[in-house]
Amino acid sequence: MNSEQLAVYSPSPQSPIPNPQSPIPSPQSPITSPQSPVPSPQSPVTSPQSPVPSPQPMKLVSVIIPVYKKERYIAATVQSVLAQTYPHFELLIVDDGSPDRSVEICQQFDDSRIKIIRQANQGVSAALNTGIRHAKGEYIAFLDGDDLWLPENLAKQLEHLEKSPQVGVSFSRSALIDAAGKPLGTYLMPQLKGITVPSILRSYPLGNGSAAVLRRKVLEEIRFRRDNSPEYLYYDEELSCSQDIECLLRIAIKTDWEIEGISEPLTLYRVSSGGLSANYLKKLEIWETVLSKIRAYAPEEIAPWENPSKAYQFRYLARKAIRLHDGKAAVDLCHRAIATYWQIIFEEPRRTFFILAAAYALILLPMSLYDRLETTATKLTAVRQKRRILQEQQQ
Repeated sequence: MNSEQLAVYSPSPQSPIPNPQSPIPSPQSPITSPQSPVPSPQSPVTSPQSPVPSPQPMKLVSVIIPVYKKERYIAATVQSVLAQTYPHFELLIVDDGSPDRSVEICQQFDDSRIKIIRQANQGVSAALNTGIRHAKGEYIAFLDGDDLWLPENLAKQLEHLEKSPQVGVSFSRSALIDAAGKPLGTYLMPQLKGITVPSILRSYPLGNGSAAVLRRKVLEEIRFRRDNSPEYLYYDEELSCSQDIECLLRIAIKTDWEIEGISEPLTLYRVSSGGLSANYLKKLEIWETVLSKIRAYAPEEIAPWENPSKAYQFRYLARKAIRLHDGKAAVDLCHRAIATYWQIIFEEPRRTFFILAAAYALILLPMSLYDRLETTATKLTAVRQKRRILQEQQQ
């Protein structure tokens, strides 16, 4: 792969993204699978003594998009699914009681693979559970209503799962885009292999809720019922966020399936200040709730990692504060990370130092100077990340 192949996907002129005021055109004709080429007239005829085995049927993928207040982005999100080179999927759009025009926009797509499921507003975990219960596919993929996929995402993730029968959760790296869909030039660069409970507690390897494709049987192994619940749950509906991390931890603790990523950035993760919140204490409370839930069924496994996980969560929130240009909160969160687990300095010295330096720079430097330094640092990071991705794909 060359540098040009890392470019961010945008729909082609032949597949325009509709605006809410105009009707949405029908998707293009299904793409012929490259695995099933049409034989040329010159191809030799197979003799009756050597029958050609019938091709294996393509496995169905259930793509689940929970929708709540996504009218600005949902058309592009749906179009990125319909543009997949792997055509055998169903697209389940779960309307979580969205009060805007999100679902109206989805209804304008004319594609038999789309199914819209409605429910009263119950939160993203409940929407994901509803989608899973309706899913018919052997594989299940999740996509947030404001993120995008590159056209090869499903094909390459399924290829990874088919070649690796021990892997239950496949995920890709993610390229970052801004609110307008413009590439930021940087990527989420998580650990791809050897993912364990401690590594999930340090840093969520999937990076976001749009990067993974799972085997259906993995979710069936971790489902549970609450006393007052008539149906199985897959995501914990008591969590307003971090439900994907809690689910991944259950997979790592309760099953033998491996969690493994591929190096290509096939997901486009939208970053916008509107999606951030300065309520750091609330996020910390939710993280404590996640730990308490794990402690209830795996106390010995979680005990050695509670303080390290809290320190890494403090550092993660410090990065969020830096993106909000909240220097005071960023410095405080960095100090709390080090006080909780000082070994974080030596386990990840480079990342910890840069986050701490950025936090202090926000306080000490004029904002104009800080912005110039931030722009330079972002460009250098982008170059380093692209080089690493290309090197990994050439191995």
